[in-house]
Amino acid sequence: MSESPLKQQITEAMKAAMRAKDKPRLTAVRLILAEIKKVEVDERIDPDDARITSILDKMVKQRRDSIKQYLDAGREELAATEQAEIDVIQEFLPSQLSEAEIEAIVQEAVASTGAASMQDMGKVMGQVKPQVVGRADMGMVSQKVKAALA
Repeated sequence: MSESPLKQQITEAMKAAMRAKDKPRLTAVRLILAEIKKVEVDERIDPDDARITSILDKMVKQRRDSIKQYLDAGREELAATEQAEIDVIQEFLPSQLSEAEIEAIVQEAVASTGAASMQDMGKVMGQVKPQVVGRADMGMVSQKVKAALA
């Protein structure tokens, strides 16, 4: 079982953070590795780069939800900690898509599936999701699909 290049990159980032004594970064990188390890143990697999990307995407989404809750509760310091973790996690994700690129992907998916109404949203999302996972906020992608089908 060989490690994926992305996991090797994350492990190297952990070692670099240890050497630099960068506690916040080290904590965030260890959280990433713990989440990957959890998937390895639970599913008894050696995740590839695509699976690790989806894990990282899920971690970013969880932290965005936490930030919203912390800000609603007036806990800016905790929101800042979560944002710092997002910044570290996003270093290992592919570059984010622009709104125009997302719209182009959605329009292409609508055309290729022949989607005509909201009932076809599942078909369109099924085709769009693999192309944008880790590269765009799925909530925004969902809104773009709804707008295209409306």
